[in-house]
Amino acid sequence: MDTWSAAITLILIMDPLGNLPIFMSVLKSIEPKRRKIVLARELIFSLIIMFTFLFSGQAVLDFLNVRQESVSIAGGIILFLIGLKMIFPQPGGITGLPSGEEPFIVPLAIPMIAGPSVLASLILLANQDHNRMLDWSLALAGAWLFSATILMLSGTFHRLLGERGLTAIERLMGMILIMISIQMLLDGIGDYYGLG
Repeated sequence: MDTWSAAITLILIMDPLGNLPIFMSVLKSIEPKRRKIVLARELIFSLIIMFTFLFSGQAVLDFLNVRQESVSIAGGIILFLIGLKMIFPQPGGITGLPSGEEPFIVPLAIPMIAGPSVLASLILLANQDHNRMLDWSLALAGAWLFSATILMLSGTFHRLLGERGLTAIERLMGMILIMISIQMLLDGIGDYYGLG
C-alpha cells in the first residue's frame, strides 16, 4: 500500500461527510462562537490519539504475539461491517450526551473521528512496514487534515449538498470501503497461506 492509498483508506474510514449530521447534532446546543473551538479541540485530541496508535501499534502486536495476517483479516472484516453500516444506516442516536452538555473527547474525538476501525487500520499500517513510518504519518496527517477541513466547514457542506446529497456520498464511500476491506481480507488470507 502506498501513501496515497493509505490516506484515501483512512479518509474513507473516518467518513467525515457521513459524520457531518452527527457532528452538527452534537454541537447544535452549543453557542455558535464556541462550536469551532470545541470542534478544533476534539480534532486535535483525535490526531494525538491516532498518532499514538500508529507509533505504538507494532509494540502492541508484538506484546500480544499477533501476526500481520491476523490483523489484515480482522481489519478487513471490521471495514466490511463499517461499509455495510454506511450503505444501510441504522436509525437512532449514537452520541449519548445529555442535552446542552459540551462534548469532551467522547463522542467526537473518540469514536467519531478516531474510531476503532481507524485505530485498527493504523496498527495494521505500522505492522505492514515499520520502516515506512514517515509515509504512514503523512497519510494520517493528510487524511486528518481533509477530514478536519470538511468538519470545520460542516455548515457550508450541509447547505450545498443537503441531506440527500450527504446520504448519497456516504453510501458511495461505503461501497468503496467494502471493496478495500475485501482486498485486505484476501491479502491476509493469501499471506497466511503463502500465496501473496
